[in-house]
Amino acid sequence: MTRTLRRVPGYLFLTVAAILSVFPLYFMVVSATNTSQDVLDSRLLPGSHLIENFNTLVGSQDVGSAMSHSAVNAIATTALALVVCSIAGYGFEVFHSRGKDTMMSILLLAMMIPFAATMIPLFQLFAELDMVNSTFAVILPAISTPFLILLFRQASRSFPHEIIEAARIDGLGELSIFGRIYLPTMRSTYAAAAVITFMTAWNNFLWPKVILVNNDYQTMPMLISNIRAGYVTDYGMLMLAVLLASLPAVVVFLLLQRSFANGITGAIK
Repeated sequence: MTRTLRRVPGYLFLTVAAILSVFPLYFMVVSATNTSQDVLDSRLLPGSHLIENFNTLVGSQDVGSAMSHSAVNAIATTALALVVCSIAGYGFEVFHSRGKDTMMSILLLAMMIPFAATMIPLFQLFAELDMVNSTFAVILPAISTPFLILLFRQASRSFPHEIIEAARIDGLGELSIFGRIYLPTMRSTYAAAAVITFMTAWNNFLWPKVILVNNDYQTMPMLISNIRAGYVTDYGMLMLAVLLASLPAVVVFLLLQRSFANGITGAIK
């Protein structure tokens, strides 16, 4: 009995923390069904204005186009980043050398530089390449990040190099070893990297806002910003737009959460 009582404060703390964590999501869902005034009044009960808010949102904003552009950007960025960063992480560890360690240290130092410091030179580069206001300009800067390269490099340290040596003796080339042996073994790491990259690309706002000079290629974060930029904000419609923008990232995380946890812990080990 005493042991059970000792656990009560911990359970209470975890319960309060869980409620505080879930409450913003609950408020977002509930607010999407209420009027703008109900949201301002912090109404915590579901309303009956979901269809009305949806019709207003679809009627005033091109939601389908924004969702499709966000999906294209996120999926393409994730696919390319997994290929580029996994090959880089594999190369850094399997073909290890002191020079590669120095290069990796430089890449890690690059993580300390805020994106705002490199945004203007990056925009000038894409302007000279005549790629402003294009999907490629949104995707290319995100396909190689020091964090993902480090993630795959750390995960590659647990990969048995004896298998690579045996495969080389059997006559397999490096691409075959990577595709047929390394890639299937690192599924959990790929899942973790996919979740991180997809959520980052889907929620990316600053760079698309800078490089996409008009709304022809606007993404969901840009659409939400445009809703807030009006003279009068319909908060019920705004919360519905936020809910729609959150669903893809939530779905991807829920589908890959187990592999995500295994990939992160495996990379740390």
